[in-house]
Amino acid sequence: MTSKRPKITDEHRRHLLTARHLLTPAARAATPEQAVGAVLALHATDPATVHLGLAARLATPSLAEAERALYTDHTLVRMLCMRRTMFVVPRHLAPVIDASTARTVAARERRNLLKVLNAQLGHDARWLRATEQAVLAALAERGEASATQLADAVPQLRERIVVAAGKPYESRPRLTNRVLSALAAEGRIRRGRPLGTWASSQFRWTIAEPHPELPADQARAELATAYLESFGPATTEDLKWWTGWTLTDTRTALAATAAVDVGLTSGPGHALPSQLDPPTAPEPAAALLPALDPTPMGWRHRDWYLDPTHAPELFDRYGNIGPTLWWNGRIIGGWAQRPDGEIVTRLLAGTGINRDARTSITTHAARLAAFLGETRIRPSFRTPLERHLSQ
Repeated sequence: MTSKRPKITDEHRRHLLTARHLLTPAARAATPEQAVGAVLALHATDPATVHLGLAARLATPSLAEAERALYTDHTLVRMLCMRRTMFVVPRHLAPVIDASTARTVAARERRNLLKVLNAQLGHDARWLRATEQAVLAALAERGEASATQLADAVPQLRERIVVAAGKPYESRPRLTNRVLSALAAEGRIRRGRPLGTWASSQFRWTIAEPHPELPADQARAELATAYLESFGPATTEDLKWWTGWTLTDTRTALAATAAVDVGLTSGPGHALPSQLDPPTAPEPAAALLPALDPTPMGWRHRDWYLDPTHAPELFDRYGNIGPTLWWNGRIIGGWAQRPDGEIVTRLLAGTGINRDARTSITTHAARLAAFLGETRIRPSFRTPLERHLSQ
């Protein structure tokens, strides 16, 4: 006789999300390392996301502490990994993420780069290896360097390719970023301090510290466990989407964890044993999370925390989410920064929140404005609601 799957309600999941993702003042972290560990990885495609995601989860937001973790102690590491996306991850997880996802991304990056080099410039793998060695030698000599400085030191990087030939948006970029991205994907170089403010998208580069190499199967099982610790209960499709794995690899990784099968409103799911008992309801609190934050981007199936009718206002056409407003584990609206620095919010229809919620939203908007100060931010991926509010 087959035992029935334990049923886990949407409210149960929202309570877990709120507590584990540090979305209440009482749960906030003391250090950037603790904050990133709670959500497994911070999206870093948009540089501002890292600092805003930390600010939302730290008891005392501190740019100096974030820079210490990222650029001095290197306890947080930028990696091109899941779904070919840039993330900031805890250093102890870097070998796991490298072996489970980044190696596949790196191999694809190298194949694509070699294809372009051969087709457009007649260069082969030997030419690319020599160019990369010259880049590494330049970084070893300088310690760190911007992409422009590296192109000055390594003339091969100044060669140009054609992108989107014949299209209205055709461009002829240098090879610099393509070569540096391939080296970064393989973990041979990493992004250092930005040029300009913390919100800048221009970085210096430096040689990366080596880390142990793990078997891919072992690493996928470890990453699946880490994902469930931060995002479980979740479906097979959630983990497959988040990692970018094949369905076979996803199922194999889940089978190697301690997860048990559960019933979710979206269908069969997986939870760690510690997640089966209904958690204590956390204190009601608002949270203002940045574009591409890992909380709204952590699952493929989102109906349990986001009314699907609101998705067109909050996401761009490629599936990137804009800044979101949260209350008790649900997305209830969005926010934006206007040119004068004001933080403006908008509640979406049907959220039905009370006066305490509105007061909390006002308080957290003021907290965010104080953190930003004179800094002005604009998400790299604009969404309909964010565009409207930022005017």
